[in-house]
Amino acid sequence: MERLTRVQFTNLEKVLYPAAGVRKLDVVKYYIRVAPRMLPFLEGRALVVTRYPDGVEAEGFYGKDAPQGTPDWVRLHHTYSEAAGRELDYIVCDDLDTLIWLANLAALELHIPLARIDEPDHPDIVLFDLDPQPPAGMAEAGRVAGLIGEKLRARGLKAWVKTSGKRGLHVVAPTDRRETFDETRAYAHRVGVELAKETGMVSSEKAQKRPGTVYIDYPQNGHGRTMACPYSLRATPTATVSTPLAWEELDGLDPSRFVIGNVPDRADAWKGFWKK
Repeated sequence: MERLTRVQFTNLEKVLYPAAGVRKLDVVKYYIRVAPRMLPFLEGRALVVTRYPDGVEAEGFYGKDAPQGTPDWVRLHHTYSEAAGRELDYIVCDDLDTLIWLANLAALELHIPLARIDEPDHPDIVLFDLDPQPPAGMAEAGRVAGLIGEKLRARGLKAWVKTSGKRGLHVVAPTDRRETFDETRAYAHRVGVELAKETGMVSSEKAQKRPGTVYIDYPQNGHGRTMACPYSLRATPTATVSTPLAWEELDGLDPSRFVIGNVPDRADAWKGFWKK
């Protein structure tokens, strides 16, 4: 690599996305290019990663605890995990070296909690995770995303939208961290219930998902839940990316177009996200 770094790279020619011919070196270069946009969403958060050391065609594994051999310059956050039932050392990615160290570990998917470690009980993001139920697809998800955006703006929030990197959409809004997770979760649920009544296009309860509707997965606003970080790669054959979008891009949207090779060249659709 041209830039001096503390990372000791290994096996950079390893192919991690065989169908797309994407090597670990390409992943490292990708994360270097998107780091200025991505780091503001990673900083100060206890990361959860999904690693694919043998590539995406092999089984990956979910990681919360920092692996053995983690360099002493990587920031860790020691806290209790309700899901794991024990104390863990979470990785906190505050800088480029940590980001490319994660890439070297084949941590392809980077998932962020909705709160920072300095106020773990107060989210700074409210998330609407949209999951279209066949035969509904991206067109229906885009229409529901637009309706959610209108409701958020009516409440005085700034709404942003991105692809999940797989089959759904994420509508998110930054908050001032005055609410608890119970409150943001209840708000996301309330919006889903309203849209289910107003449109018939939405399922607001997991047990009542209906074919042809868009399910709003409001429990993703629970304490300890995560979302794919903006600009995170996903473990798909074509190396798709969870890509920030401009609202006008929802018309005719094909999320499969946003891949490792072209996303860094896009304009930053989420520029100004954290401005108060």
